[in-house]
Amino acid sequence: MELHVVINGRKDLASQLYQQLRDAIESGRLAPGTQLPPSRLLAEQLGISRKTISDTYAVLTYENFLVGKIGSGTFVNARIPISRRKQSHTDFASAELIDYWHNLKSPLRHPTLEGMARYDFIGGATVKNQFPDEEWRRCTQHALRQISNSRGYYSQPEGLPALREAIARHISFARGVVCVDDDVVVCNGAQQALDVIARVLIRQGDTVAMEDPGYSPARLLFSAQGANVVGVPLDDEGIRVDLIPDGTRLIYVTPSHQFPMGMPMSNARRVALLNRAQQLGAIIIEDDYDSEFRYEGRPTDSLQSMDDRGNVAYVGTFSKTLLPELRLGYAVLPPAILEAVIIAKQLTDCHTSTLPQWALAKFIADGYLQKHIRRCLGIYAGRRERILARLNSDLAPWFDVVPSTAGFHMAVLCKVPVNIALLIELGKKVELGLYSLAPFFHDAESKPGLLLGFGAIETLDIDPALDRLKSLLNQLS
Repeated sequence: MELHVVINGRKDLASQLYQQLRDAIESGRLAPGTQLPPSRLLAEQLGISRKTISDTYAVLTYENFLVGKIGSGTFVNARIPISRRKQSHTDFASAELIDYWHNLKSPLRHPTLEGMARYDFIGGATVKNQFPDEEWRRCTQHALRQISNSRGYYSQPEGLPALREAIARHISFARGVVCVDDDVVVCNGAQQALDVIARVLIRQGDTVAMEDPGYSPARLLFSAQGANVVGVPLDDEGIRVDLIPDGTRLIYVTPSHQFPMGMPMSNARRVALLNRAQQLGAIIIEDDYDSEFRYEGRPTDSLQSMDDRGNVAYVGTFSKTLLPELRLGYAVLPPAILEAVIIAKQLTDCHTSTLPQWALAKFIADGYLQKHIRRCLGIYAGRRERILARLNSDLAPWFDVVPSTAGFHMAVLCKVPVNIALLIELGKKVELGLYSLAPFFHDAESKPGLLLGFGAIETLDIDPALDRLKSLLNQLS
């Protein structure tokens, strides 16, 4: 690969070369540690003498911009400070819009590995050592063979047929979703599914109704697309359907494992929700993000399986069953919006990467996914039981558990006044990651409490973590 240097004319060549190399180093375009081409190769590339190149390298080395290593070559000095271009967004016509995006804060942004606490109750994450590396490696090798035999064209925006078929079979079996492979659109995680559905259905000022408290990234996404997002309160049966306002075009719910509180939506409430959507002419997005992990009670039908009018778009993800880093999700769409969503996805990203698609299709077809889910279910069940045992014994003076039967997080509400913000800050000092419920409330009055995820904390770490939590609560008391 050639170094990007532009020489104009035949005059002052050394000065031109010096200035361009120095500017590239100071701006960071040539990163610290980058090896420069040998003088002979750069001379051939630029059509100037080798002596001019060598002399310029020598000057920059003398000024500490470059460093020569005997037997290795010439490198950008790793100790050179990089000067960044100073520019304010207020200089642009879109300053107000840029300000809006600057001020958006997502409460579910995961920290880097270095930012994780020793004992972390973060939601929506799993322990990496549970991932079936060997099986996935075999499926990835299969994917590479499939790609090597392809013609090298862009793929379908709706996803590979093999994966769409595998997803349709899996969710029909595991969740009772009524679908065929042609109803499935493969996405880069559930978040992209929400994005492309919203692009098709809402315009500036349209009303979107969602549970309150609810999944904040969805609320932020709908708001960013110009929607008027209305938070609808919950009760023990789920979303208060009678409070969904007239004029609503889109309704977002998590009926199987309400996020963040955890309760399932009752059957009667589901029927009422479907009827209300039909009255409004609204589409319901059913986000079924982690209900494959069920611990007690009879399985509940998906909302989509109860829909005989084409009002429900079912959204799922493999971030919870496999790994968030894979960024693979899907939507099962009613016929009225299917083709429109496919076009919107094509305009957004053309298509999802085919390598993980081929691998996941093989992973599901060979039974590895079901085997992995069963294994994780046993692990999560043990963690859940241990946390519940502690919450119902020595932590009972402080917290009430919101009943839930699925997923790998639970919500706990404070029985007595607790400064949750201070508790979280104190937890950081003892390597304890705690997360408040407050960011998930929008219009409804916030209830003090914690969201306790148990996917990313090892089973043997639960008691030491909860011991630290109890100690902090005693300090605050």
